[in-house]
Amino acid sequence: MGLLEQWREYAYNGNLNQQEANMLWAKYFAVEKEIYIELLADPSSIVSGTVKELADKYNTNIMTIVGFLDGIDESLKEANSIENDLSEDTKVKIDIDLEKLYYNMIAAKADWLYQLPEWETLLTEERRKEIYKEQKISGTVVKDKKVGRNDPCICGSGKKYKKCCGV
Repeated sequence: MGLLEQWREYAYNGNLNQQEANMLWAKYFAVEKEIYIELLADPSSIVSGTVKELADKYNTNIMTIVGFLDGIDESLKEANSIENDLSEDTKVKIDIDLEKLYYNMIAAKADWLYQLPEWETLLTEERRKEIYKEQKISGTVVKDKKVGRNDPCICGSGKKYKKCCGV
């Protein structure tokens, strides 16, 4: 079993009691926040290395860095191939797409991340508001107006719906 599968099994499978799960996520979120603060301080630099090297660089354990890589992967300019056989020696690259990252933080409801003061120098307030609105709208279901029986048919025939496609 690769490291990613181990992380997901441990973090998400539900074998932890509530107190253990709360402790796991509290520790994880604290480390995650510190990593993001460091990454956002110099977002143009590309961080790369093995999984073990990144864990050492950010003073954390392998499983936490694997969880971090799992979370940030779809916010990168080029995703890492972490799905198959991720190990301590797998080389990864963190090259952040700032707007994608901000969008995904909002989607994850990670306000402790998308409200970091570092964002103020990276994206304008106006752009942050636009991204926030885009993300919120993306989850909104809009139902089309229902066609009434006596309304003109939606196919454009000019007939009433009940006499055309509504049969």
